[in-house]
Amino acid sequence: MKKINILYWIFTGFFAALMIFSSFSNIVTAPDAVELIKTKLGYPTYIIPFLGVAKFVGAITILIPRFPRLKEWAYAGLMFDLIGATYSAFAIGEAGAAFMFIFVALGFTSYYFYRRRETMMAASK
Repeated sequence: MKKINILYWIFTGFFAALMIFSSFSNIVTAPDAVELIKTKLGYPTYIIPFLGVAKFVGAITILIPRFPRLKEWAYAGLMFDLIGATYSAFAIGEAGAAFMFIFVALGFTSYYFYRRRETMMAASK
């Protein structure tokens, strides 16, 4: 149980930090975020701060110890964001698109250990 708990917090900490860090440029609508999302991808500008706030709230949610149903939704939303960003990067031929798979794998690994941890905690009750 201790090993699963440690692995869960390591992967979840890295995943949440990545999502929080990437949300800041969206929240403040930084010029690099506008260039990528509006100019290169063709998405509307008003979606940028929404995505940033959603990523930030989702990342904080997966760090909170309680609220398992909310965590499930947060993981789903974060993975939709990452998979959509990966697809969009490949669609425009972005140079570092394959690099996005590392972040997707980190999200799946965090979720895997979350489910393992929840199962083990339920079995120990």
